[in-house]
Amino acid sequence: MTVVKELTRVERDSMGTMQVPVDAYYGASTQRAVVNFPISDLRFQRSFIKALALIKFAAAEVNCEFNDLDGKVADAIKSAAMEVAEGKLDNQFVVDIFQTGSGTSTNMNANEVIANRAIEIMGGKRGERNLVHPNDHVNQGMSSNDAIPTAIHIAALIDIKEKLRPALERLAKSLRTKSAEFMEVIKTGRTHLQDATPIRLGQEFLGYAGQAERALIRLQHAEQRLSEVALGGTAVGTGINTRPEFAKKVLEKVSKLTGLQLSETENHFQAQSTLDEIVEASGVLKTTAVSLLKLANDVRWLGCGPRAGIGEIALPEVQPGSSIMPGKVNPVIAEALCMVAAQVIGNDATIAIAGGSGNFELNVMQPVAAYNLLQSINLLANAVENFTSKCVDGITATERGPELVERGLALCTALVPEIGYDMAAAISHDAFESGESIREVALKKTKLSQKELEKLLDPFKMTKAGLD
Repeated sequence: MTVVKELTRVERDSMGTMQVPVDAYYGASTQRAVVNFPISDLRFQRSFIKALALIKFAAAEVNCEFNDLDGKVADAIKSAAMEVAEGKLDNQFVVDIFQTGSGTSTNMNANEVIANRAIEIMGGKRGERNLVHPNDHVNQGMSSNDAIPTAIHIAALIDIKEKLRPALERLAKSLRTKSAEFMEVIKTGRTHLQDATPIRLGQEFLGYAGQAERALIRLQHAEQRLSEVALGGTAVGTGINTRPEFAKKVLEKVSKLTGLQLSETENHFQAQSTLDEIVEASGVLKTTAVSLLKLANDVRWLGCGPRAGIGEIALPEVQPGSSIMPGKVNPVIAEALCMVAAQVIGNDATIAIAGGSGNFELNVMQPVAAYNLLQSINLLANAVENFTSKCVDGITATERGPELVERGLALCTALVPEIGYDMAAAISHDAFESGESIREVALKKTKLSQKELEKLLDPFKMTKAGLD
């Protein structure tokens, strides 16, 4: 049996030398992290790697403008950082999420990848730290303790802007469209899962649209809070080893690159010792998930049947629902959204624990908080888009809702102003016992005429207030 030995090269860091794969762009510090944290297959998401690389790109440019970094070195770092930002070196980011709590291992992963690629661009060989140094040059003006939380905020903002916000806007628009389409469809309202006074199907969908619209408002608040970042505080918030204007200038450049409106925090000690803004943003995502869970379950219930259930709407049929029952179709798109909601709620619990795990000047659960926050954003974005296109857009109203209104016992509510609560309750009880309609019993038990009852028991009239 022939054993193929992996080719390696020697890299070094402040602790000494390490053997790293010969084709790797990362160096000794990253390899140490690979060895130290063989815990999971979870890695930072694409948006985080992009955000961190853009920070390094802008930092090199600013350091060059300050004459703190040689122009050729700065250009090489910028080129390498942009390759990372564009995803060309994603396979070089190999550090587990469950690592050093500050994210230093991933920051060094980025520093080493960018440094070695910059060395190549300058004509050198990987590991020639005299040309481009991962700490002295790529990390110049920064610490992991301010760069990592800043990257988390930027990554979340990128994913919200590019994915979640558009998905929620699509959902809100689709629900508004369905609301208008269904506004002349009358049905029985339900409270406590029991029959209530009539409502228009369009009014129910107007409520759902309002949920999506308010989710967008809450999301805007989260975006505002995330836009204030920790960069500039370096190790403990004092800004040691960085210029006073460094963070402001870097963030201006990253803002232009991303279309975001980033600003340096006014309180670095708060920004680096807590994850409060991340916890708050996760809370908004959890609220959205809870809201969507309610919406998706309502859609499942309204479409249940088709013959033995409520069946007031018909959902698009996307796949067979059973391996044993022919012809069965299930509300699988809504079910997927429900599961995503559950995952996001669980992620929020993890983030809450992480947020409370700051000791003095530094939070030490940043990577897992980042992973869960970004996962929540992306799961919600994908599930909402899927729910909109494969379910909401194709929902149709059935005749079931209007057919059941006339048999509804809660119609007697409209009689209360004319005959009083007790008499109306008695009519409802008799109708339930006899199987007759409210109209039929009221004709027998009151002096109201057929014409008067038609006016009082007009279900559309009962729903007018919600349309004012």
